[in-house]
This record gives sequence, C-alpha cells and structure tokens, in this order.
Amino acid sequence: MVGNASKTSASSFSEYVLEFEEIDRSLVEVVGGKGAQLAELSRIEGIRVPAGYCVTTAAFHRVLDDASSLDQLLDQLPRLRPGDRAEIAELSARVRTVIETTPIPADLAQAVIRPLGRSNEQTAYAVRSSATAEDLPTASFAGQQDTYLNVIGPESVLEHIRRCWASLFTERAVTYRLRNDFDGRKVHMAVVVQQMVAPQASGILFTADPVTSNRRITSIEASFGLGEALVSGVVNPDVFQVRDGAIIDKTIAAKQLAIYAAAGGGTRQETLGPDTQRQPALRDAQVVTLDRLARRIEQHFGRPQDIEWCLVDGAFQFVQSRPITTLFPIPETEKTGNRLYVSVGHQQMMTDPFRPLGLSFWQMTTPAPMAEAGGRLFVDVTERLATPSTRAGLLEAFRTHDPLLRDALDTVLDRGFLPTAPEPTDAPPTTTGDPTPIEPDPAIPVELIARNQESLAVAERNIATKRGAAVFDFILEDFQELRQRLFDREGHTVFMAAMDAAQWLNDHLHTWLGDDNAADVLTQSAPNNVTSEMGLALLEVADVIRPHPQVVAFLRTVEDDDFLDRLPALDGGSRAREAIRDYLHKYGMRCVGEIDITRPRWSEHPSTLVPLILTNIENFEPGAGQHRFDQGREEARRHEQQLLERLRAVPDGEQKAAQVKSKIDLMRTYIGYREYPKYGMVSRYLIYKRAMLREAQRLVGDGVLLDAEDIFYLRFSELHEVVRQGAADYQLIDERKAAFEGHRALTPPRVLTSEGEALSGSYRRDNVPANALPGLAVSAGDVEGRARVVSDLSQADLEAGDILVTAFTDPSWTPAFVTIKALVTEVGGMMTHGAVVAREYGLPAVVGVDSATRLIRDGQRIRVHGTSGYVEFLD
Repeated sequence: MVGNASKTSASSFSEYVLEFEEIDRSLVEVVGGKGAQLAELSRIEGIRVPAGYCVTTAAFHRVLDDASSLDQLLDQLPRLRPGDRAEIAELSARVRTVIETTPIPADLAQAVIRPLGRSNEQTAYAVRSSATAEDLPTASFAGQQDTYLNVIGPESVLEHIRRCWASLFTERAVTYRLRNDFDGRKVHMAVVVQQMVAPQASGILFTADPVTSNRRITSIEASFGLGEALVSGVVNPDVFQVRDGAIIDKTIAAKQLAIYAAAGGGTRQETLGPDTQRQPALRDAQVVTLDRLARRIEQHFGRPQDIEWCLVDGAFQFVQSRPITTLFPIPETEKTGNRLYVSVGHQQMMTDPFRPLGLSFWQMTTPAPMAEAGGRLFVDVTERLATPSTRAGLLEAFRTHDPLLRDALDTVLDRGFLPTAPEPTDAPPTTTGDPTPIEPDPAIPVELIARNQESLAVAERNIATKRGAAVFDFILEDFQELRQRLFDREGHTVFMAAMDAAQWLNDHLHTWLGDDNAADVLTQSAPNNVTSEMGLALLEVADVIRPHPQVVAFLRTVEDDDFLDRLPALDGGSRAREAIRDYLHKYGMRCVGEIDITRPRWSEHPSTLVPLILTNIENFEPGAGQHRFDQGREEARRHEQQLLERLRAVPDGEQKAAQVKSKIDLMRTYIGYREYPKYGMVSRYLIYKRAMLREAQRLVGDGVLLDAEDIFYLRFSELHEVVRQGAADYQLIDERKAAFEGHRALTPPRVLTSEGEALSGSYRRDNVPANALPGLAVSAGDVEGRARVVSDLSQADLEAGDILVTAFTDPSWTPAFVTIKALVTEVGGMMTHGAVVAREYGLPAVVGVDSATRLIRDGQRIRVHGTSGYVEFLD
C-alpha cells in the first residue's frame, strides 16, 4: 500500500488496481512484465523494494476503447517495416496524441489513485510503464517505454499514468516490436506506481559479466544520486567486478555530476565538487553486500539477472530485476568441474539454431557425444585438452582448420582453466609417420559413388512400403547404413589422402619455390566433385531457359512454389520445367543449413532457385558451365607444368618434380570425393523427411497434429512415440517453438566454458594493414570489387564480378559461386565446403573474418587478399 490508507483488498479498488503482495509472475498479462517482476522481487527474503501498486491493463483497455479514432491508426502499424522511420514517427505520434487527450472516466481515475490514500500532497512517486511484452525470457524490451520520477500529487500521478499508456507507442517501442516480430495489438500496458526514494547512490548490475558472459562474475555500475544519470549516459559510472564474493577489479570514474529529485517535482542535475568526483559511489564492503543480495535474486528467478538498485540510508533497495536475454546458455551436463565446449556449427558451416528434430537427427548421425545449448551443439573437449598427449594434436588440428577457435582455446588454457591430467596408463601407443600410402586410381571414387547411389535407391524403395511406427523403426535400422556410407573407411582414406597431398604440396612448394598455397590452383575443375558440379549444372538450366523470353519474363514474377505447374502453358515452358525438375532430382535435397533435417529443401521450395537461374541468364553466355570447367582444368594443367619446369631447375630437381607430380595426381584424383559423403547423407535425410511428413499429414487428418511441420519441434524418439500412441503434447510443442525463436536471436561462440564465458578468438598477426580485417586464407589470389553482403541466398542480388560477403556458406551456396569473383565469410576453415569449391572455381577466398557482415557495408569496394588472408577496405 502506498501512502497512509489502511490495507484494503484489491476487490475494493476494482479490477483496475493490484497491490504487490497480490501479484505473482502468472499475472504478466494483467500487470505487465515490470509489475510482475517487482512484485516477485518484493517477496524474496532480505530484498527491499519501494512500496507500490500496479494499475492493470484493464484500465489501459478501457481508455483505448473510449478512443474511437484509435483502431484505424493501430491497424496501420503492423503494415510498416522497421526501416520506415518517417512513417513510424508520424503514425506513432498520432497514436500517442489520441491516448494522451482521451479523457479518463471519473470512476477509473478515482480507482487508480485511491491507493495513494491520505498521503501528503508533497509525497513523491515514480510512475513506471509495465508492458506485457517486457522483461520476457527471450526479449527484455528494456527502455522501450517511459518512466517518470518524482511525480508529486494525485493529479500529476494520473497525468503520468496516461503518459505511460501512450509510451507504448513511442517510435523506438514500435520499431523494436516490428524488429522482434511482436504483434502490437497483443502488447498491453500496465503502470507501476511506487514511492520515490532519495538514494545516496544508484546503479545497475549484471549477475553475469555482460562482456564475457561469465556467470561467476557480477558486474556492478554505480554513480551518485538517482540512476537516471547512469541510464541516460551523462556520467561515467564506477565499475566493480566481483567473483566468488571478492572484488577482482574496479574502476573509479570522475563523476562530474549527479541527478537528484527536484523540490517541485521532476529531477535536477547537480555539479559535484572536485573532492566528491573521485570518491567511489560505494565502499568495498557495500559492493560485496550488493553482490550477495544480487546472487540471492538470481537464485530466486533461476537465471542471470539485470538489476537496478539504489542505496538509501545505508541499505540497498531494488527497483527492477529482469532476465539477461543476450547470454548464450551453458550446456547442461552431469559432469562436474570446469568444462570446455567447442561449437559444432562453426565446423559444419551452420551456426543457426536447429529445431529439436534436427538436433536429434544430427546426434544420431555423428559418433561424437554432443551437448546442447541455445539450439546448437557443442563437443565437450575437456578430457582431450587436459591430457598433454591429446592436447597437442587437437590444438594443432584447430590451428590449421580454424585459427580463431585455436586462439580461443589457448586463451582459456593459458590462464589455467583446466588442470593437467595424468596420462592414462592404458593409453594406446602413439603412431607416427605418413598415412597409409594409396595410389591414384580414378576407378575408386567412381565405385564409391556407385555404392552410395545403390544404397540410397534401396532405402527409398524400402521406406515406401512402411506405414505408421514401422517408418520410424526402419529409419532407426537404416541409420546403420547411413553411418556406414558416411564414415566408410575406404572413402575416408581416399579424401584424407587428397587433403594430405594438398598440405604436402603447399608445404614443400613453399620451401622449394617460395610459392604460397600452390595447391589452390591445382585443384581447379577436379573430377567427381558433386558440389562444384551443382553450380555449373545450374548454368546449363539457364541455357535451356534463355532462348524463351516468355519463360524468362514469367520467372521474374515468381513468388511461390507452384510455378513449375504453370510453365507448360508458355512457349518453351515444358522444356524449362523438365530442366528444373532434372536439376531438383539430382540436387533438390540441398538447402541452406542442410544438416538440420527440418530446413526446407530446394525440392520442397524450388522458388529458392529462381533468382539464381535469372542471374545466370543475365550474366553468362550459352555453354558457360562447360567452358568454365574446361578453363579451370586447363589452368590447373598449365600451373602444374610451370611448377614442374621450375622444380627441374633446382638441386635434385628431377626427384622433386617426380614427387610433386605424384602428389598432384593423387590430389586431383581424390579431392573431389571430399564432397560426396555429405551429399549422400543429406540425400538420405530427404528420404527420411518425406516419409516422416507423410506420417505427419496422416496425423493431421486424424486430429492428432494441427500442422504437419509441428513434428519438427519433437525429437525423433518423441515423434516415434506420438505415432505409436496417437497423441501429441501441444504444450511441449508450443514451448519448443517459443524457445526456438529465442535461440534465433543468439550468436553462438566458437568456445564456451562451463562458467558461461563465450570466446570467439582473435588473430595475432602483424602482416595485416590497419584498414583491413584479418581472416584465414583458403583460396589464393587477390581481387577487388563491390561487396555484396547477403544473409539469405534466395534474396541474393548478385552481378558478375561481385564479392560475396556472408556469415557462412554450405554446399547450397555453390550456385552463387559461378557469378562472384571472390568470397568472404565469418565462419570457415581450410577444408570446409565453401573453401573447397572456391579453390575449384579459382575464386580468391578469405574465411573466418570476424563480424564481416557487420563491418563490411553492402556495396562497399574491398580487396580480398586470398593468399595472405585479409580483406582490405578501399573506400
């Protein structure tokens, strides 16, 4: 209760007011996120919260219902886009004006100020917005609505309540909701009214370090007076870091001013004296006490918190606690002690979150045990890094494959995060020397491919006869065949021999001739590469369509996936449809993020390919696919001859030339097969997916499921059980959908510790110019051109000679490689798919460029140094 009124039940105030003690977290739709959190906060033992109450969303709705002109304005807001700044500003201002000028009915006004009781007319209050889409686990909406401090008198409180209602439609709040895909019609406003306090110091704190995400470090910011000075950025705060109850770091800022409550209402700035400016806002003992109280709050809410606090008469009071929504989750494990996790997504070129069915399929596919966090998978490398004999090999592998990941691991290990474990007494002996020798035989990859194709045909034929639970029983049994083909020992020997040969060539030709990355040119147009062939095959589809203007014009209008059925009505349309269908028959199992079985495949959404086909029609002449392959093969042959001639001129030249020739033959014979096992895997995934969706459609018909694709939010074992039992848990499915949306907003780190610390690593090189971004050189050559920053392949607007800049590429991006002249990605390694195809196409490429899509502007001129490994800005 606020003021001097006697304690009264909420029913005597009406539906428009609830006191803190009558509110819990289940009433978010009634009192908003802030109100629910504050009420919950006030219940924690030892935690003090200024007295207050909530004006419910029912009051908000009543006023809006009386504003007859509001509906039309509100209907226009969802049609805007986040970038429509002028329209958002104009329309939101009109909405606020209507709300602020709509009269509040007398009975409602009396109800919402009645809790103030007989308080003195000079009693001051904080009037704070509390939207229902606020302080949520997946989006905090912090600072999007308004708060008013030092509001004096009932009439002023009433006025500021109305301003809080209107602040639901500030320009920033509307834009935030549009960006986060929140329906504005479903967001409502409550208001918190609290007694003002006069703090000596105020601030914010995070129970996890906001920079490193370390959950064991509390980060506290403090300044004199009201926290408004800190929040508004007019002062630099003192910063304290606390770990395990001890201050581990502190920075005392020069605080030139403070904000205090003004005598007549509102706030005032006060310049601090020179002696006060350098004084800490908190004593060390107070910092430790504040950390202890914050950890109590965190424990109550069950997750790291962003907390607003104030120091009043030597004691701490808390005016807000909200979940920190930007932290990447820690993998759940039963293992104790410090653990280190490595991102699977950075190795597999898919850093987006998986849906649950996709997670379970990938875990069924790979033999390595994996932990889940934020919809992604991580490998626990703790044991391998703790033992010296396995640590060295693992770190060396990461050095060549992903230097950023290696650096992140070094950073943690160098500070002693993992104690060194003794070597196991039963460890097998370490082997040294070259891998098992293999001779180049073109028949071997051809035979391996034939075996895989036959295996796929058998699986497709057999699963077609299954129904119900038998489909899932078959998939479980057939997974043995999937893994056999994916991890086939002979196939692994073949492409590892090629990769070892490429590394040998790079090392020896650098030593003997001073050439860097010599193998890059030598791999161009290698045979049997299903991924690079896929890009050239789409050029052939363009050749079929190009002579038919009606088809080309029609494709420019395509927006949905039924366009193939409409093609035969056009001149040349039947041939076009046949060419596209043939392409989809061979490559339709591919898509962006294809290791997640739930992602839409090209065969399911063929319109994805239309922009790429049109780009090929516009930018290339007929026969460009075969011409590019022949050109690449000839360039590789010419480069080989030049290298051999140069080698023969050095000491022991004939012997060295013979060795190099042998390695080139080995590499070119087998390097193409490097791409095939994954192609076979995703081909099998599509067979499984089609069968599962057939069963899902049956369940929709039986009323068990609402939508066939709801199965994507169940793990394989759960889906198997739904089919057996004929019943689905929709509460679980809806929870999984909400969690997936939250995961999409998170950026996974390369390395994650059991303390929650997220590390992405850095390059430690001195050969990168000041105006450049470092990365990993994976395909030689230096070119300059226009950067095209692309996040969605289906929306790529590429022209010949562009440089593609994107977060990651998997095989589905290959058709775009025929247009561009260089590649820059944020994720990648020497032997990831994008790097392999870039070398075969002769495209300079730099991968592992941290924040490339943010730091490089679309349309900016850049130079890609594919040999030295950096991207240079030219304007």
